[in-house]
Amino acid sequence: MKTDPKSKVACETATKDNMVMVAGEITTQAKLDYEAVVRGVVAKIGFDSYVDDLASVDSKGLSDKTCEVIVRINKQSPDIAGGVHVGKDDLDVGAGDQGIMFGYASDETEDCMPLTHLMATRLGKTLTDVRKSGELWWLRPDGKTQVTIEYVNKSDGSVEPLKIHTVVISTQHAEPSKATRCKEVAGYTGADETAPSMEEMNKLIEEKVIKRTLSEIILKNGKPALTLFGDHTHLYIQPSGKFIIGGPQGDAGLTGRKIIIDTYGGWGAHGGGAFSGKDPTKVDRSAAYICRQMAKSVVKSGLCKRALVQLSYAIGVAKPLSLFVETYGTERSNLTPTDITNIVKIEFDCRPGAIAVALALREPKYQETAAYCHFGREPYTKDGIKFFEWENAKDLSKYTDMNSEQVTAALKASNYLSKWVD
Repeated sequence: MKTDPKSKVACETATKDNMVMVAGEITTQAKLDYEAVVRGVVAKIGFDSYVDDLASVDSKGLSDKTCEVIVRINKQSPDIAGGVHVGKDDLDVGAGDQGIMFGYASDETEDCMPLTHLMATRLGKTLTDVRKSGELWWLRPDGKTQVTIEYVNKSDGSVEPLKIHTVVISTQHAEPSKATRCKEVAGYTGADETAPSMEEMNKLIEEKVIKRTLSEIILKNGKPALTLFGDHTHLYIQPSGKFIIGGPQGDAGLTGRKIIIDTYGGWGAHGGGAFSGKDPTKVDRSAAYICRQMAKSVVKSGLCKRALVQLSYAIGVAKPLSLFVETYGTERSNLTPTDITNIVKIEFDCRPGAIAVALALREPKYQETAAYCHFGREPYTKDGIKFFEWENAKDLSKYTDMNSEQVTAALKASNYLSKWVD
């Protein structure tokens, strides 16, 4: 994307033991050394050692230096290219495939994300942060989290978290009480240390990962999520006992196997398509991003307290085939779900080319989305590149005091038929 913003990309990754395979279709003007890219990403994640022995305590499960890299990439099918983008203006580029996509938002947190999922993804990010900073140097790259929260479903359709019921963390680690920092951490040259006991590891994870993360998540009442944590919370840290064997050596990995962690943790809905490895013409990715912005915009603007937005597409067709907005009965008393659907039609253009422009999706920034969820992230601009632009909600507050008649009149006065199927 850095060299050729209009690259067409549909690329998957599979990994097992000390092997990484990338396979798919890429049409680009850029000259790429795929093997170097793979090794660089593996190193950045932190996989720097592999021993072909499941009894080894030194193997992290994959090595950037010695792993086998298999590349099976050719160009995009001319049949697809001809139907989707060849000979078409940028705004009239068709969808790269058929499918349905969803976006969800809830007012329960400052980020309009469900607290269960926001917690789970932020815990994963904190695990990485304390490992790379050296604070918990004995952690290894593999890991997963899970959160259970008790909610109350209010009469107006909104939901409110009452207490954090359960937190589960399984994270790869060096050998307790034996591993040394100089041997475990590549490039470390400071004073040597020995890894703590398993019991002490678990206590440090509670303090440095769980409690720290919860103190940074803000609920809609302005208080930190830590206020929902306490003696009533069940903690399952390393419930299997130990987790030394990890990475692809412990479990094979595949693009798209864990699509729910990339979205809303089971809240709302999912159309089934993975995001990673796809350019903006692939509506599995770009339409899911605009669905999130639409859902977050109507919630942040006070039109409703929860929203699920669905789009559908046909390959080669620019306009979405359908738009559906579910508000769970949380819409303002002067508005109906149909009104909110019409507001979305007025304010958003969901043709793939228009999404790419509105969300600046032809920029080289996708590696940041590859872990810790694509949604609920802080939008920012760095070196002129806009990251997580779909998290910038549009201000739709001008519609809060309108009634159905006024919204309908605004729809008829707009150019919505140039963007949407009637």
